[in-house]
Amino acid sequence: MYQIKEAFYTLQGEGAQAGRASVFCRFTGCNLWSGREADRATAKCTFCDTDFIGTDGINGGKFATANALAEHIAALWPHHSDEATPYVVFTGGEPLLQLDAALIATLHSHGFEVAVETNGTLAPPPGIDWLCVSPKGSNPLAVTQGDELKLVYPQVDAPPEQFSGLGFRHFFLQPMDLAPLNQDKTTVAEATAYCMANPQWRLSLQMHKLAGFD
Repeated sequence: MYQIKEAFYTLQGEGAQAGRASVFCRFTGCNLWSGREADRATAKCTFCDTDFIGTDGINGGKFATANALAEHIAALWPHHSDEATPYVVFTGGEPLLQLDAALIATLHSHGFEVAVETNGTLAPPPGIDWLCVSPKGSNPLAVTQGDELKLVYPQVDAPPEQFSGLGFRHFFLQPMDLAPLNQDKTTVAEATAYCMANPQWRLSLQMHKLAGFD
């Protein structure tokens, strides 16, 4: 059983794939926070701004089989367009609590590339086409290589230097958003300065917030 908070067609708003047409599929649940505000102060990740509780979001629901969920995702892709490879981004919460090899293989059979945005604390199943790890605090990483490491910045207990030697193709700093619905200017300036001083790192702004799309 796969439990989905929401799924929708949009543009990827962050990182190396920013601007790419995508189906976003958000799983419910996380292993670092319950999602309840009452638990935030004692959570292993305290700065999450995402609602991943329940299956009541747009196109959310419970899906008994990999094929049922793959068909649900495929129906969200614009079928009048044959020029672009269909692309799905699994996120959460923590998607690796639910994503498995069967679902990845089924999506591949529907022609999709499969991307995952994970906190990196759980081992991924085989077959993922684009693996983005976003470390959260001092939580140990089970994933130390992939396509993209995207670090929310600043985190006192997760300095960029701690991750710079890992086996990723791209390294991004993403300014922590401290202002609701608006990228915080202070953290943007801090992340910009760090990237300029340490050019291994690139700046990732949350395009979907700046441009006003989901």
